[in-house]
Amino acid sequence: MEQEKNFSRFGKNFQEDLCHLIVNDRSFADQIFEVLDLNFLELKHLRVFVGKVKEYRKKYGVHPTSNIMLSIIRTGLDAEAESVKVRIREYYARVLAAGQIPDSADFIKDTALDFCKKQKLKEALIKSVDLIKSSSFDEVSKVIDNALKLGSDNTLGYDYLADFEARFVKKARDPVTTGWQDIDDIAKGGLGKGELGVVVAPTGAGKSMVLVHLGAQALKAGKNVLHYTLELADTVVANRYDSAITGVELKNLTIFKEKIYDEIKDIQGKLIVKEYPTRSASIQTIKNHVEKLKRRDFTPDMIIVDYGDLIRPENSRKDEKRHQLETIYEELRGIAQICECPLWTASQTNRSGLNAEVITMESISEAFNKCFVADFIFTVSRTVEDKNTNQGRIFVAKNRNGPDGLVYPIFMDTSNVKIKVLPKTGETANDIIQKSSAERLANLKEKYAVFKREGGNK
Repeated sequence: MEQEKNFSRFGKNFQEDLCHLIVNDRSFADQIFEVLDLNFLELKHLRVFVGKVKEYRKKYGVHPTSNIMLSIIRTGLDAEAESVKVRIREYYARVLAAGQIPDSADFIKDTALDFCKKQKLKEALIKSVDLIKSSSFDEVSKVIDNALKLGSDNTLGYDYLADFEARFVKKARDPVTTGWQDIDDIAKGGLGKGELGVVVAPTGAGKSMVLVHLGAQALKAGKNVLHYTLELADTVVANRYDSAITGVELKNLTIFKEKIYDEIKDIQGKLIVKEYPTRSASIQTIKNHVEKLKRRDFTPDMIIVDYGDLIRPENSRKDEKRHQLETIYEELRGIAQICECPLWTASQTNRSGLNAEVITMESISEAFNKCFVADFIFTVSRTVEDKNTNQGRIFVAKNRNGPDGLVYPIFMDTSNVKIKVLPKTGETANDIIQKSSAERLANLKEKYAVFKREGGNK
């Protein structure tokens, strides 16, 4: 059994060469310290030696040089037995005399990493037994997934000179349209792959409608859309897609069922709607589901999460809510990057946004910082008066790929998920906020009337 718990079966020379690699190969040390338990080393003087390397890295954030190691060996071993001190000094003298990394370096690295990773996986499996008993299935997946990832980074980093030409090669964003030409124009075609978009609005303003609109436009463009709903039933969301795609009012969907099917059956893109009860799904839950779909040959071109604030935090008992939300939005962008597709989500405003003429970033609920990671943010403002007249405003609060601070009047008919963006007025958010409601409404009605007369279809 002892042979299964340490490197003893590989012999003394293997372990000495391994420690030689750890102290002289920083990149390898970065890898193996993720999975190495010092007790894997059979010989005490090697455990102490590598332990000093590890302590120095943790304290100073850098790998020790040979001079630093000499200093540590001369002055930092006072707590150790004299026999251990002597063996460490003798060993390091041999390392310095040898100079070069052992010829068998690749074999030693592969063997040591494989051994350590298997031990970590065993520990994860043992831990999973208790998690299964408590029905923490998401945590089981997370524990095992983390164990599998440990020690796996073989990249050395970006070589500033060697990769000179590569950084001037324009990377394809492959943007997916929003369905609004004016918004696409300032966003360079829409949200690109690996990018996070956030729709900010108060409760009842139509966040879910807007997300369905974005998904429907992608679907009509032949894209595969994966829509997570954490508040509404999957059938409710699907019905909204029916209306957004066909223009049939929600109340008449049953009457025009055959017409709807005739229109949607030829759409090239595929839509998957996955429902989770509010705060029952974590980021890991979503990651697991995405992987399951990929194994079944469904690769999303756009992901929608309705909405980020309703995702269950992984560590709900440890962090403040604002920190939890910041982490969630960071991880949502991480999903977008892993899947190499745009991801849209939404965020709730605080009370100041409930009847605001224009909602700005200051009205974002709970954690302003959660949106720092986003690539594109727009707010949807709809006062009570706006809702009665199917009108409102979009304010572009953040745009990594173009201008922001722009205000666009919108026509929003919630009866059939019709959302149109009208040409921007040239007014700033402050201009609109300061203008009287009556004047603003009259101007907006006139602009929409002109828009309809000209046959606009934005």
